[in-house]
Amino acid sequence: MTFGLAAAIFAFVMTGVQLGSTLIARFRCPARRVPLPPPAAAPAISLIRPVCGVDNFAEDTLRSAYELDYPAYEVIFCVSDADDPVVPLVHRLMAAYPTVPSQILFGDDRISANPKLNNCVKGWNAARHDWVVMADSNVLMPRDYLQRCLAAWKPDTGLVCSTPIGSQPGNFWAEMECGFLNTLQARWQYVGEALGLGFAQGKTMLWRRDFLNAHGGIAALGAEIAEDAASTKLVRQHGLHVHLVDSPFEQPLGRRTANEVWARQMRWARLRRKTFPPFFALEILTGCALPVLATAYAAWAYDYSGVLAGLLVAAIWMAAEVQLAVAAGWRVTWTSPLIWLLRDLSLPVLHVVGWGADEFVWRGNAMDVRENKPSLEAK
Repeated sequence: MTFGLAAAIFAFVMTGVQLGSTLIARFRCPARRVPLPPPAAAPAISLIRPVCGVDNFAEDTLRSAYELDYPAYEVIFCVSDADDPVVPLVHRLMAAYPTVPSQILFGDDRISANPKLNNCVKGWNAARHDWVVMADSNVLMPRDYLQRCLAAWKPDTGLVCSTPIGSQPGNFWAEMECGFLNTLQARWQYVGEALGLGFAQGKTMLWRRDFLNAHGGIAALGAEIAEDAASTKLVRQHGLHVHLVDSPFEQPLGRRTANEVWARQMRWARLRRKTFPPFFALEILTGCALPVLATAYAAWAYDYSGVLAGLLVAAIWMAAEVQLAVAAGWRVTWTSPLIWLLRDLSLPVLHVVGWGADEFVWRGNAMDVRENKPSLEAK
């Protein structure tokens, strides 16, 4: 077999994978037009929201927890520092919705190197109900948020999650982040679930309290530096599966800087490399950069235009993502294919960086993936 033929076969196979993966995600993420009604015997649910600082759209995302169309739930805000600037906002929301049971808890239980997990411990201990949702502060909850979480629960479920879908970008770099979150990362989350390899996503996690308490409680999620990785391994260890909600929930972005987007992707890459190295090794194949280069080489080897052949393959890849975004109701504009192409060109660099240094900073906390403990100083 010649190198040109091998390159052509590689490009053909990976393009088939791209088309198949977008079809799987399209099937699992239909655009929601009619909210789900609460189930007939809706179980009471505790909703834990760790908060830290005031994010873009903070009032919208935190307020959404109070406007759910669900008959029985409580909201528990967890804050590490009583002087955090988000505290006045939380107090205003609590006063504005007195009919929704809610409270704000302060303090930091250092059970792990994960600041968010440490912040959630007090909320887990205070939760009054058998079903518990832990949701990041930047998740924008639709009115049927809890119904959709419960609807994803099956007999073989150990955990229900939702990957974040980027929305309301305020500039170019936020558009780039939408490209990472939506038609790339969300798509592969759903492909993994379809293959029986569902991975937890810490943005939204619905637990059965009795299951987690029977297997070490919330402290068990400190076994890995990322609570979603620990959750995935815990659920699989006990013969159960992580399932994803149909039509994942939004994370409104606002404005982003290039450094913010790159630092976030670099942090996630290093966490994936640390917690699931075999799967991370395959991530080099998820973008179109290598197939486009392989196509260009194969075309050149057989005396065709490598540039035109590479552009054709890139167009096929981007068209597949456009049809997914349109069908799912995700962010897409006429510039999206160009932004996604730039994203894919950055993926090999991100992958190499992911194999490199082990330190990163999350919300001012310097962390090290090698030892699952915080660094000595925050940066």
